[in-house]
Amino acid sequence: MTMKNIKPIDTLSLVDKVEIRLLEFFKNNNLKPGDPIPKELEFSESLGVSRTVIREALLRLRTLGLVESKKHRGMVLTEPDIINNFARILDPTLLGTGILKNLFELRLILEMGMADFLFERKTQKDLDDLEEIVVKEEEQESDQSHFSLDKEIAFHGKLYQISNNKTLQGFQQLLLPVFEYVHLKNTPQDFKHRYSSGHFVTHRMLMDNIKIGTPETFRNAMRHHLEPHFDSIFKEK
Repeated sequence: MTMKNIKPIDTLSLVDKVEIRLLEFFKNNNLKPGDPIPKELEFSESLGVSRTVIREALLRLRTLGLVESKKHRGMVLTEPDIINNFARILDPTLLGTGILKNLFELRLILEMGMADFLFERKTQKDLDDLEEIVVKEEEQESDQSHFSLDKEIAFHGKLYQISNNKTLQGFQQLLLPVFEYVHLKNTPQDFKHRYSSGHFVTHRMLMDNIKIGTPETFRNAMRHHLEPHFDSIFKEK
C-alpha cells in the first residue's frame, strides 16, 4: 500500500490565502510602486470573502511596506523597505545560535566581496577619512593586533560607505547588533590567534592596500585580517 494519492491537508487560513491571491494579482497585472490597487469591496466581491478578511490581508501587506493609503487616491502599491523589515525581527537575543552564526558569516561574505566596488568608487576624501580613522585608533591602541569592537565598526563601517551601495550599508547597520552579540559572547582568549602569514593585517595595511593595491591584493589582505573569524567558524564543523 502506498500513500502517494493522499494529499496533505491545507493548513493555510483564509487570510493567508487571500494574501497570496493579492500578491498574485499585483504580479499578474504588472503593478509597480505608485500604482493604485482596487478597493476592499472590489477584492471582496471578486474573491468571495468578507471585507474583514480583505482588510486583514491588506494590513499584513501594509506592515511589510508593500501597500499604503494615499489621500484622494486610496490604497497604492509601494516599494518595501527591505532593510527595515529585517531590522524589526533581528534582535540577537531572540535568535538561535544557528541563525546568529549564519548572519555573522554573511558579514564576512559581504566584506570579502566588496573589493571591486571600493576600488571603483573610492575618492580622495574617502582615503583621507580612512587615514583619520586609522591614525586615531593607532593613537589609542599601541597593540594593533588587539581586537577592539569600536575600531572595527569605525573602519569597516567606512568601507561599506565607500562602496556607495545603500542596501549594503543598510545590511552593515543591520548586522552590527549581531556582530556585537558574537563579540560579547567571546572572551579575550578567543581573540588570540596564530596567523598563517605570521603577522596580523592591520587596518593601516588594509588602507594602504586600497590606496596603491588592487582588488585582488585587497581581498587577500582582508582574508588575513578576518582570519580569526573564518577559523573560528570552520572549526565548529
